[in-house]
Amino acid sequence: MGSFGSVLKPFMKEVHESASETGRRFRSPMSLPRSYLPVKVKVLIADDSSFMRGALSRMVESDDSLCVVGTAETGFETLVKIGTLHPDVVTLDIDMPGLSGLETLRRVMLESPLPVIIVSSTARRGAEDTLEALALGAFDCIAKQLSYDSVDVLKVQSELVGMIKAAAGPRLPNSPLLGSLDRPPLRPNPNHITPGYADRACIDPTYVDPAYIDPAYVEPARRAPAIGVTVPSIIAIGASTGGPKALQEVLSALPADLSAGILIVQHMPIGFIKPLAKRLNDICPLTVHEAEAGDVFTAGHVYFAPTGRHLTVRRLSSSEVVLHLSVLPGDLANVPSVDVMMSSVAEVFGASAMGIILTGMGDDGTLGMQAICREGGLTLGQDQATCVIYGMPRSCAEMGVLSQVVPLPEVARSILAALRYRKPH
Repeated sequence: MGSFGSVLKPFMKEVHESASETGRRFRSPMSLPRSYLPVKVKVLIADDSSFMRGALSRMVESDDSLCVVGTAETGFETLVKIGTLHPDVVTLDIDMPGLSGLETLRRVMLESPLPVIIVSSTARRGAEDTLEALALGAFDCIAKQLSYDSVDVLKVQSELVGMIKAAAGPRLPNSPLLGSLDRPPLRPNPNHITPGYADRACIDPTYVDPAYIDPAYVEPARRAPAIGVTVPSIIAIGASTGGPKALQEVLSALPADLSAGILIVQHMPIGFIKPLAKRLNDICPLTVHEAEAGDVFTAGHVYFAPTGRHLTVRRLSSSEVVLHLSVLPGDLANVPSVDVMMSSVAEVFGASAMGIILTGMGDDGTLGMQAICREGGLTLGQDQATCVIYGMPRSCAEMGVLSQVVPLPEVARSILAALRYRKPH
């Protein structure tokens, strides 16, 4: 042992000196100022099922930037732990014993507002309650449908992690999101797009790679409400996170005698679109329903693409257009796709199409809005200040395909201006 120690001694001395030098150059995380330490998003999991609490906790902690600070089994426990643990984001089950998920959400929004992601069953009652939760201010929803299929679990995990990051981003004290929230839209530099940009942007909707910026681009002045030469006969709308509430505000402000029909792609889990359409039909002057294959496109009607099917249009004659549903293309991140729907609208309606992109994560709709713009149709984007997530509108702004950018309360007014609508006497 002594002989082995004498051999190791010089070597250990060299290692110690090297480590000391390294320590001088690279300080331990514990010795860094607090502002330089990585900040984890604190998540509270509220669900009455121990299986779901465990499954969701494992999903959240699969990402190094997230941590579960606690779990809750009832609504009352959720409220108590929000007060003591101060989470950045809460995942909340709708079906909770005692204080229901909806009542818990109402209390949270009244007493200590913070991002709440609803975890709900896709049963009819669960879907309706989830829509009520979104109206109350929930950030977004995710379906409680975990199978033993590893692909399914990974898909839900990826969706949940991305949703939590999007919800918590602006709340983090050292988040890169904060420095970019007021940055003007940027035109992409076609000569260099860094690999992986799209993947990063889907998780962080406000991220812009420096190599993606065209330094010669100057942001155009804010345009006045656009009135095109051709009056639109169809309006195509795309939305994701924050969309249900935004769509309610827009559609409820439009009259029943609108001279154009409306197609909508809203990203939501399976089982939620039909209840959403019914809810909006009950409170809006327009006729709102989930699209069915073969529906004749009619002015004054609103057609939602069903989850899992792309919505496109086909012209049968100069005066008749029908709706078509398809699972193809099936290799896209979003089915239905805003891009697929809007590209079809641009091809069939040309300059008489109007495209609108509302709040949401990612960049779905950018190519579709580009197609409408190319055909001479009007293109409108929701502004950053009124978006829950400024991802989809930002992508369109950066591509330079928006003829108008307006806050959410002005979207309906812009539609009526484009249609040259006059109130009947």
